[in-house]
Amino acid sequence: MNDTYTPINEVGEFALIDRMKAVLDAPEDADVLAGIDDDAAVYRIDGDRVHVVTTDALIEAVHFDRVFMPMEYLGFKALSVNVSDVLAMNALPRFATIALGLPDNVSVEMVEALYRGLKHAASAYDVTIVGGDTTAARFLTLAVTVIGEAGEQNVVYRSGAQPGDVLCVTGDVGAAYAGLKVMLDQRRAMQDEGTAYQPNLEPFHYVIQRQLAPLARLPIVQDWAARAVRPHALIDISDGIASEVHHLCTQSGCGALIHAATLPIAPETHSVADLFAEDVDTYALFGGEDYELLFTLPDDDLEKLDPESFTAIGLMTEASEGVSVQMPEGDIIPLPFTGYQHFEEEE
Repeated sequence: MNDTYTPINEVGEFALIDRMKAVLDAPEDADVLAGIDDDAAVYRIDGDRVHVVTTDALIEAVHFDRVFMPMEYLGFKALSVNVSDVLAMNALPRFATIALGLPDNVSVEMVEALYRGLKHAASAYDVTIVGGDTTAARFLTLAVTVIGEAGEQNVVYRSGAQPGDVLCVTGDVGAAYAGLKVMLDQRRAMQDEGTAYQPNLEPFHYVIQRQLAPLARLPIVQDWAARAVRPHALIDISDGIASEVHHLCTQSGCGALIHAATLPIAPETHSVADLFAEDVDTYALFGGEDYELLFTLPDDDLEKLDPESFTAIGLMTEASEGVSVQMPEGDIIPLPFTGYQHFEEEE
């Protein structure tokens, strides 16, 4: 028996995953094309077709708070974040299973509302929910598995970026974090004022929507296929641009330079940062939960894309140059590998 006790927060999420991989020491399988190191697992099923499989869990008091997360929104978000992982492999989602852990304070009507949200998301992404599991639990828990499909030659990994590629992002970034900031502030006000509290969320409708019900970028991936565009490398933004860029660089053996002045940030996100007297670039780089797609392409291929569907935010460089960000004033500084980290101790 091993009496060693190492708290998980001493090693962190990614080092823990490395240790789990070491314990598994999985034998090589010619049909497995990608495993733990990418957004989803990829394995061959028939001829040149592959399945792309991902599982994510949403845990009450870790990923959401029912005080400001309606059950329908929770259902929609739970499926969206998994669909986003499939899209981040340049694949299309097909099927899903849902495992629910239900505490005593969740009613039948609440579960029905949750499933209305799941149904809405399934319809939006053309996904069929084919089963799952339901069990008692101390906290509300959703574990969603999504299975996607693609041609083997169309799958895009984190490892394909090359020096000289342009680094691009879809949509805008930082909005989901701005929405979270607003909701946490409103919750504090509600706790302080009690029944006298009168929320005013209308000025923050966009950022709250981005936090509660993010949209996975299915139309973008479908448009790439229609235009015969295949990015060199691809990842979705769940933990913030800074974290995701480091993942791309680590897997691809590259460096990167991000131009902060080019980051696409919605006006409402700027307003929230101003409200809290915070740097909006911090929201964009480190906020997370935007579920936009971060990808690299050669400069010549950018003209094939819909110019309204992406923003070029930087350049992939040689690994020796590291990962940096050029601030609007012109200074170039190292970009830390950070973002949302599970298992960190709360301050």
